[in-house]
Amino acid sequence: MRRAVTIKHVAAEAGVSLQTVSRVINNAPNVRPQVQARVHAAIARLGYVPSIAAQRMGGSRSYLLMALNDRDRTIDAWRSGEGTDWVDQMLLGGMLRCAESGYRMIFELIDTHSSQVEREVQAALSALHPDGVILTPPHSDNPLITGLLVRQGLPFARIGSETPGPGFAISMNDAGAAEAATGHLLDLGHRRVGFITGSDEYALSAARLAGYRLALTSRGLEIDEALIGSGDFTYGSGEIAARQMLALAQPPTGIVASNDQMALATLAIAKASGLSVPDDLSIVSFDDTPIVRFSHPPLTAVVQPIAAMTAAAADLLIRAKSKAADLPEQMVTPFGFAVRGSTARPRW
Repeated sequence: MRRAVTIKHVAAEAGVSLQTVSRVINNAPNVRPQVQARVHAAIARLGYVPSIAAQRMGGSRSYLLMALNDRDRTIDAWRSGEGTDWVDQMLLGGMLRCAESGYRMIFELIDTHSSQVEREVQAALSALHPDGVILTPPHSDNPLITGLLVRQGLPFARIGSETPGPGFAISMNDAGAAEAATGHLLDLGHRRVGFITGSDEYALSAARLAGYRLALTSRGLEIDEALIGSGDFTYGSGEIAARQMLALAQPPTGIVASNDQMALATLAIAKASGLSVPDDLSIVSFDDTPIVRFSHPPLTAVVQPIAAMTAAAADLLIRAKSKAADLPEQMVTPFGFAVRGSTARPRW
């Protein structure tokens, strides 16, 4: 079996120290061109692929980014078998961008409800020594976490956050997305449009509700509070909210749900109530995970640019570590909107 080539083999082949090889790998200054040429020639002859350990020897970089996601919600979704591909898309965007720059992205689960959340984050930082941290909701707006990172002097990006504060804020304009989703139903002729909110723990939930309200008031329509259902992004909360709205004396003819799970619950409640979708009730969802494309009918949905937002976060952190200038403190990644069979003009 062929033995793996290491940085030691390259150093011996080129006749230089381990530190010199690492400096060449990392494009560090103050290495003579002749020495650089010898090291690159040795790398080519031996077929050496630099490791993170070798890269770390050359300076202060760890070549790691750490992404934090909410432990409870992630594990519950995995165990129930009803999870979305939110995590998959996050890993897709972050890992591919990291790979372009010789970085790796490590995925960590942190309990946002823990009284020891700072200790959990600090433990992960101490173990991995990342060059930057990607925060996903609700961590993005947790002052305990962001405050810790500020004190550590560590660059971080906040996915799905429009709240002013430290770090890079990257969002898709959740209010605008909810306004577009509601506007789609209003443009079809619906005048009683319901809305199922997300969890109050997420700042984006309030933004989406604000977008729904704006869509109605900008068209001169009054807001009926009975058509606003309280959800928490779970299937069960969507069932309760949809059941309450559809039991009203004047039920909605269209409902916007703040995520796919609650939209699918609304679809199930509508069918159980003898309603046809979209003939009797139109439904619009957020997220656009694969499952809504295979429901019956497939759901019209706001398409969250999760991979694009995470890629942008990774890019900003890598560039920040390289001391790049004029990096934007806030970035808005455009959302998409997919019209499918769950929306149509109302019957009445």
